[in-house]
Amino acid sequence: MPTPDPTSFGGQAIVEGVMMRSRNHFAVAVRAPNGQIVLQQEPLSKSWLFRQKWLMVPFLRGTFALLDAMSLGIKAMNFASHVQLDEKYLPEGVTDPNQATYGKAPDEGSSEIVKPLEKGGDTIRSMQVGAAMVLGLALGVVLFVLLPNAMAEPLSNAGFSPTAINVVSGIFKMIVFIGYLMAISRMEAIRRVFQYHGAEHKAINALEMGEPLTTEACMRQTRLHPRCGTSFAIIVLLVSILILTFINRYLFPGAPLFVNLMARFGVELLLLPPIAGISYELIRIAGKYRHQKWVNVFFWPGLMTQYITTAEPDRDQMEVAIVSLQSVINAETGRVAASSSESAAVATASA
Repeated sequence: MPTPDPTSFGGQAIVEGVMMRSRNHFAVAVRAPNGQIVLQQEPLSKSWLFRQKWLMVPFLRGTFALLDAMSLGIKAMNFASHVQLDEKYLPEGVTDPNQATYGKAPDEGSSEIVKPLEKGGDTIRSMQVGAAMVLGLALGVVLFVLLPNAMAEPLSNAGFSPTAINVVSGIFKMIVFIGYLMAISRMEAIRRVFQYHGAEHKAINALEMGEPLTTEACMRQTRLHPRCGTSFAIIVLLVSILILTFINRYLFPGAPLFVNLMARFGVELLLLPPIAGISYELIRIAGKYRHQKWVNVFFWPGLMTQYITTAEPDRDQMEVAIVSLQSVINAETGRVAASSSESAAVATASA
């Protein structure tokens, strides 16, 4: 089977672990409290929506790709939380998960293949994933769309033009987003997730550079990557500022302020899918031409923001990212790994 395109691989950091995906498979590797790496690898199953090829065209596929990434990410986080709370993964002598510290690798790496969930479990998890996605999207929309518009609206009383208020609203969106990232980065648990985010980037960078997937080779890589979700979010914000600046702010002249604010809110929601679609295509271009100087210049804001959302990983965290990535590579190339070979992969990842 031919070697898949390295740019077809991507990932996401989760609590004490990394989720990696390819075109047809995804894997989640998690460092358990007892230091063991727990790995689950499954084929990607496409919903009815994602089987509609006419929806997967440029400028439409971005929104659906984002929803797909969110769904997989929530599944991976559910799996990670299960590993952290499961008594069989606690250190010896510890019975309460709240008393367990973050797992460190034992002297000799070990892993356990966790079977995919039974069908009944999948149904329950699907309901949880759907509810979490709806809640997350709702909170994000309120925080990054409604709030900045409300913050900018008092400028109308100071004589600012509607276009100028639109620009200020866009700037407020950027400030709220960056401020949110900086605030959560100070939390210890989030800081560790950002370290795993850095490990995920380093592993992908090593793969794309043709380097071996060893701890040393991966640790030498940069923790920045143009196809990162952070860069995507920044591009969405910049594209939205460019487009929404010229959209009429007051659709109902003479109507109460609340009515116009909610109308503006509705317009921005309707325009969010095409804005996400444009941003997605730009990110794809950035990934394809990542070694061109103009890419680093144009996508500089997103790359710099990754200094907030990524941190330098330690060797144990790097090892987890390598195990996850190697698992999906094996799956894509038809090398089905048994438990013994997966354990060997963990043991030699830092060789």
